[in-house]
Amino acid sequence: MYILGIETSCDETSAAVLHNNELLSLIISNQTVHQQYGGVVPELASRAHQQNIVPVVEMALRKAGISKQQLNAIAFTLGPGLPGSLMVGVSFAKSLAWALQIPIITVDHLHAHILVHFITESGKTKDLPSFPLLALVVSGGHTLFVRMEDHLTLKTIGKTIDDAAGEVFDKAAKMLNLPYPGGPVIDKHASQGNPFAFTFAKPKVNNFDFSFSGLKTSILYFLRDKLKEDPTFIDDNLADLCASIQHTIVEILLDKIHLALQQTKLKTFLLAGGVAANSYLRKRLTNYCAENNIRLYLPEPIFTTDNGAMIAIAGYYKYLKNDFAPLDVTPYASGKLIF
Repeated sequence: MYILGIETSCDETSAAVLHNNELLSLIISNQTVHQQYGGVVPELASRAHQQNIVPVVEMALRKAGISKQQLNAIAFTLGPGLPGSLMVGVSFAKSLAWALQIPIITVDHLHAHILVHFITESGKTKDLPSFPLLALVVSGGHTLFVRMEDHLTLKTIGKTIDDAAGEVFDKAAKMLNLPYPGGPVIDKHASQGNPFAFTFAKPKVNNFDFSFSGLKTSILYFLRDKLKEDPTFIDDNLADLCASIQHTIVEILLDKIHLALQQTKLKTFLLAGGVAANSYLRKRLTNYCAENNIRLYLPEPIFTTDNGAMIAIAGYYKYLKNDFAPLDVTPYASGKLIF
């Protein structure tokens, strides 16, 4: 079967075509307009999606080498995300599916991030994860543990009680006068710094939940006090600051990963979401899993960002179960359908 996946939850307009679970094409259009504002502006994002959605889908179909008439279903992100951005993708997918007389499939954005690990590519051998397993979705808006029994049976066993890990990267970057998005910039500077140069707060939360608001406050007050003493402190210590902030975030994540794997006794672990692209997290997690006999699955960098391929693969597994949606579905900005 051919599945078209459409992703418009935030500031990437993306479409992909899968033949069963094999990726035929993936097109992602990024919105650079938000960089000057230091974050995503919802109104500008939805307008950019309106401009991009038709050419992005057209390019995905063309690259896949199929016509829209060959599609068996259209999958799209229903939420969570920015309401205006979601509405563009939802409306387009509904209209196209209605015109083609094919079913629509609604996809939860977080579920899709996890399922990228089950995408195959022509000419590449891939070891697919086995169930049951533990997944950590870590991004700018979410940080949560999900236990999976199969592709469509999931349960959240831990989540952030305030901010997400990716938000700390972005907010810390803003404090350091670095451009948006801050995660990749901090990662780059951190490679030249000492991760033990400075110490920041590590909030303690029970069970498998996370908290990052205290760390943000710790960074803010630390920089405020240091800048009073030395106005050039940030410029003089940028690499060490980035390395120390990154180290603290990763330590918080690894502490919880260790606890969750120990208590669930699961031996397969997936990392997903935008922060999964962080080189320091990938290195530390690889070492940890090797030392503890855990089968680790890290997403390819292209699959860590929001993308249509993850929506299409989720759509594929829901198609196998005839899990289709009516045309009157409406997007949701927050909350979760399946978690």
